[in-house]
Amino acid sequence: MEDKDAYIKKLHARLDEWSAEIDKLRAKADKAEAQSRIEFQNQIENLQHRRQEAEKKVSEVREAGEGAWEDLKSGVQGAWDAMEQALKSARSRF
Repeated sequence: MEDKDAYIKKLHARLDEWSAEIDKLRAKADKAEAQSRIEFQNQIENLQHRRQEAEKKVSEVREAGEGAWEDLKSGVQGAWDAMEQALKSARSRF
């Protein structure tokens, strides 16, 4: 069984990685031509939204009681999977 604090630290580390990846994609988008830039910016907004949703899940885990946080892990995993898929899609388009 994973410790709640260790789990939250792991989640925060991944959120930080995602922020860095979004920043890299934003830099690439800024260098793109006008039409492509609009598409890239839309993808970046989607990524930021998904990251915010994932961050909300982390807050839910942090605020949950000792027994309840384990139940929240599946919701966190769903948000994580959606974010990973969105990043993979964005990387392939950039």
